[in-house]
Amino acid sequence: MVPFRRTEPAGSQKPEESGDVAIEDSVQLKEPPKHAVVLHNDDFTTMEFVIEVLQKFFRKTHDEAMKIMWSVHHNGSGVAGIYPVEIAEMKVVQVTAHAQQHGFPLRATSEPAP
Repeated sequence: MVPFRRTEPAGSQKPEESGDVAIEDSVQLKEPPKHAVVLHNDDFTTMEFVIEVLQKFFRKTHDEAMKIMWSVHHNGSGVAGIYPVEIAEMKVVQVTAHAQQHGFPLRATSEPAP
């Protein structure tokens, strides 16, 4: 069997002609879009439960949870955290299910981060 020999100097053919794969020199990666998980105020969910949710699902310290809870209470909503879209949506599902299990109407939403 005769070994294969290249008859033209390397690089003289286009990748599609030689069977080689063209590789783009500069690859630019974009960060995935971020979404904010927002908790909304209601007249029934207790402040203590909101603090519990913030600590359990968003790993907030007690002081951080208190600040967010007061924002929810006074402003009608508060940002619990900012995450890639899939994680934000998962947290909304987890918070909603946890609130329903405990009899609270706490509403969480995911919206594009500012």
